[in-house]
Amino acid sequence: MPRITVTVDGVKYEEDVEPRLLLVHLLRERLGKTGTPVGCDTSNCGACTIMLDGKSVKSCSVLAVQADGCDVVTIEGLGTTGSMHPMQRAFHEEHALQCGYCTPGMVMAAIDLLRDDPDPSEETIRHGLEGNLCRCTGYCNIVRAVRRGAQEMGQAVSTP
Repeated sequence: MPRITVTVDGVKYEEDVEPRLLLVHLLRERLGKTGTPVGCDTSNCGACTIMLDGKSVKSCSVLAVQADGCDVVTIEGLGTTGSMHPMQRAFHEEHALQCGYCTPGMVMAAIDLLRDDPDPSEETIRHGLEGNLCRCTGYCNIVRAVRRGAQEMGQAVSTP
């Protein structure tokens, strides 16, 4: 069984993994990062989106062995209830969630979107989040939240 080393939310882990183990299952089942939901296991919904070496990826489409030596940030690594990341706070304040299942992936994808375009238009946001599905909201509040998060992140000193 291959042994990998991966840093998740700032903590270094060494794990023996089956070659076919998906990163999302390593995160949830071995490392306790249950904020990253398993939505579809087919990379269609985007609920499991995380940051892998600074880029958003759907963790159900990455093998754990592919993350060897990488830095992973999950929704738990962004902030806490008392000190939320600006994008998390924007989703909360703009009521950009209902059931919340898609929210971790939406937040992670939105943060990555803002790396390329710190002041995106509504059209750019909708295009940038196309791989993340929400069955509850109709996306209007999500788009507003991303705009608000972009404004707040523009004022923030640093973002992950």
